[in-house]
Amino acid sequence: MITLNQKHEELTLVAINGEQAPKFVVANEGATTLIANENKIYLVLKPGNANPRKQVINALTKFVGSNKYNVNVDFDSILKVTGVDKIELFNTVVETLSFVSHKQVNFKKDKDTTDVIYNIVSAEDFGKTFEMAKIKTEFINFARDLQDTPPNLGTAVDLADKIADAAKEIKNLKVTVLTKKDIEKLGMGLLLSVNAGSSVEPRVVVAEYVGDESKPKTALVGKGITFDSGGYNLKPSQFMEGMKFDMSGAAIMLSTVMALAKAEAKTNVVAVGCFTDNRIGATATLPESVITSMNGLTVEINNTDAEGRLVLADGITYAIREKHATRVIEASTLTGAITIALGHWATGTFTHDDALWQELEGISKFTGEQLWRMPIFPEHLEKVKKDTVIADLTNAAKGREAGSSTAAAFLNEFAEGKPFVHLDIAGTADIAERGTGVMLKTLFEMLNK
Repeated sequence: MITLNQKHEELTLVAINGEQAPKFVVANEGATTLIANENKIYLVLKPGNANPRKQVINALTKFVGSNKYNVNVDFDSILKVTGVDKIELFNTVVETLSFVSHKQVNFKKDKDTTDVIYNIVSAEDFGKTFEMAKIKTEFINFARDLQDTPPNLGTAVDLADKIADAAKEIKNLKVTVLTKKDIEKLGMGLLLSVNAGSSVEPRVVVAEYVGDESKPKTALVGKGITFDSGGYNLKPSQFMEGMKFDMSGAAIMLSTVMALAKAEAKTNVVAVGCFTDNRIGATATLPESVITSMNGLTVEINNTDAEGRLVLADGITYAIREKHATRVIEASTLTGAITIALGHWATGTFTHDDALWQELEGISKFTGEQLWRMPIFPEHLEKVKKDTVIADLTNAAKGREAGSSTAAAFLNEFAEGKPFVHLDIAGTADIAERGTGVMLKTLFEMLNK
C-alpha cells in the first residue's frame, strides 16, 4: 500500500549521498543499511549519475524486493540527492513502489497476503499529483493481473467478463462486450478467421469515456490473443512459452481508458480490445486461405501465426467506422523482430504522422517509457501487396527482412487516412515472466493533459 503523509511508521528510508555516508553505512550505489538506534534505513544514491531517475528506480526496486517492514519514504531526501524535476521524480517513486510491491497473480494454496505500507513523506504538497499517480498505478497493476492470468483462466470470455465487472465501479464509463453473433453481423472476417479453430467464442470489448466532447476522439486498439499456438503454422514448443501475454495490448488499452474515466480526464476516448485464442484444429483457418476484412479488403493468410495483425485490422476498422475515431493508437505484441531490434528497452513506434509521434515522444520522456521510431517505407507496403497474387494484401510478407515494418504497413492500410500509430510492445509487454502494463503511463498522461 502506498500512502502520502499518513501515519508515521517506525522506520524511515532516507536517501543520502554515498560520499557523506555515516559510520557503518555501506556506501555502494543502491545499497541500503538499517541503523536500528536511529530507526533509519539509509539508501545510497550517487549525485551526477547519467540517468538519476533510473538510479532511483533500480535502488527502490532492489529495496522493495526484499523489504518486509512498513516504512516512511523520505521523498525530500531523494529529491535533494538526485536533483530530478520534482513532479517527474514523485511520479517515479510512486510508480516504482506500486509496481514492485504489487503481488503477482498466484494460485498457490499457501501464499503471502501481507501488505507492506510505504508512506511517502514530504514537506511539499503533492496531493493532486498523488491522486493521479494512485489511479494510474491501480490500472497498471490491473492490466498486469490480466496479463499474468493463466490462459485456461483467461480466455476471451473470461477476460471480457473481468473487464466488464471492474468497469461497473467507474462512473461515466461505458463498456460494451460484443459476442460472436455481434462480430459476425459486423463482418469482422479477419477476427473470425483467427477464432475459427477455437472452442471458445471471441469477444470484442469496447470501453468509451467522454470527459470533453470537444476533444478529438482517440481510439486505443489492442491485440487480445489469449494464447497463440500459431495455428496450422504451429510454433515450436519453446516459442509457446509466454504466449499467454499475447493479449497484453488489449489489456493495456482497455485499462488506460478505465484509468482516464476514474481520473475524470478532460478527454474523448474509446478502447477496442479484440480477444480470441489462436488454435490448431479441424475447423482452424488453413494457410493460403483468402478472408475478407471488415473494411472490404481481402487478405491471403500466408502464415496463420501472423494472426495479431488480422484481429487488429478489424478492430481498427470498428473504431473508425462504428465509433468515429479521428485518430488511432494501437498496441500489440506483434513481432519477434522488434525484440531483436530493440530488446526489452524500448517500444517500437511506427507512424507516418509526425505531430502524433512528437506528442507521444514528448510525453514518454516525462514518463520514462522509452520509444524508438521505426520506418514504414513505401517499399514495405509494396511488399505486403506484391507477395500475394490473389488478394489485396498478404498477412505475412515473404522473407525475414523488415518483418516489423511490413506488419506495420499492413495495419496502416486499415487506418483509412486517419492519424495512426502502431506500438509494437513484443519486447516490453512482459519481462521475467510478469506483465509490465507498458505504455499505460504514457497514454494516460498524454490523454489527461
